[in-house]
Amino acid sequence: MSEREQSLFDAPPIAEQERMVEAILFASTEPMTLAELERRMPHGCDPAEALAYLRRRYEGRGVRVVRVGEAWAFRTAPDLGYLMQKEVIENRKLSRAAIETLAIIAYHQPVTRAEIEEIRGVAVSRGTVDQLLEMEWIRFGRRRMTPGRPVTFVVTEGFLDHFGLESARDLPGLKDLRAAGLLDNRPAPGSLVTKDDEDEDTTGQSELFEE
Repeated sequence: MSEREQSLFDAPPIAEQERMVEAILFASTEPMTLAELERRMPHGCDPAEALAYLRRRYEGRGVRVVRVGEAWAFRTAPDLGYLMQKEVIENRKLSRAAIETLAIIAYHQPVTRAEIEEIRGVAVSRGTVDQLLEMEWIRFGRRRMTPGRPVTFVVTEGFLDHFGLESARDLPGLKDLRAAGLLDNRPAPGSLVTKDDEDEDTTGQSELFEE
């Protein structure tokens, strides 16, 4: 019998694997991928199957097992979120430039700084990008295979988790953002200015991408 067959034979019952996944997700401060779950569990375990059982078990409960990007975590049921407002509301001071830059990255990722400037119609200051990087809402993506090999930017799983999104596909439409006043009409692409509008402050909270 091969080592793989032996490990499968010795794997705990699926009910026990489900308990293991539950314990790991409950104790983890960050969402966990299937690969990370598999590394923590005994050889032969099937975290994907255990996770499927666990998700069904928590359907309709006060907390749910939700997908965050490529990872999984326990989160409060959406209809009970109002009970946690005092604990989870997080005020962050964002400039209008930072909000627009973040929205462009979320909707057009992966996107370069030059592409962000073309879409916004104004130059993007280094401070704007640094702020979003420090908040861990964006990260560096792959470099473009074009002259100069410019770096690209993409949103992080932390950004998706903060706004309760499974993926960037769950973002509201651009029309909704404009209706909420989160995107303004800007000069036509190509009419770049030399100073970013960093002095136009607004508060970025968890309702950033809500209607």
